[in-house]
Amino acid sequence: MSVTALGLVPIDELEEYPLGPEDRVDSHSWIAWPHRRWLHSPMRVKALPECRALHFDLICVSQDETPLGTLPTDTEILAKQLNLTETDFKRLCALDFGPLHGWRPVRCLDEVRLYHPVVLEMALEALSRKEDNRARNEAANRKKRLQRLRAVMMGYHKELGQNDAAVEWIDEWLVERCTGNRTASWVERAIQAWTARTLGHRLHGKPPRT
Repeated sequence: MSVTALGLVPIDELEEYPLGPEDRVDSHSWIAWPHRRWLHSPMRVKALPECRALHFDLICVSQDETPLGTLPTDTEILAKQLNLTETDFKRLCALDFGPLHGWRPVRCLDEVRLYHPVVLEMALEALSRKEDNRARNEAANRKKRLQRLRAVMMGYHKELGQNDAAVEWIDEWLVERCTGNRTASWVERAIQAWTARTLGHRLHGKPPRT
């Protein structure tokens, strides 16, 4: 990437970055670095040691930028992020393998920023891991929540506490309506709702839907 090329492409002709401001991995304090890919890359093999170090620093900087994995196009800001003068930064970027090698302009809503295909892959992988972890946590939390609810319901009515359909329906009822702690009064109300629902289905000659 040459700094002289920044801003020369009309924003409407740029591809749109696939991530937005809402895509964050703020809880991650590390990045999954493709070290083998890096070891054999032209950037590592051909760049000056200084440029290699600055290149990696920019990758780290992009992890805290918005959108995730992008950089501003302002060379003064980039230079400050690297503790360089803008003159020195532009001088290094003029090299074939400068700090911005591989970074390309991209459209982020109404703004032009820089992105690197490999850094984008890293960002997408991090977001995928975040979603996988969230799904696992939600499944584990639901399992524990059902176990606690079942134990409470057994105290009211042993047969009802052994009814999987009843436990899951009452759990969903509480998720939708109970905004605080699941106190005894809330569980009692949920059991009453289940009982009324079951009785209504029986009166109409229909089996309760689970």
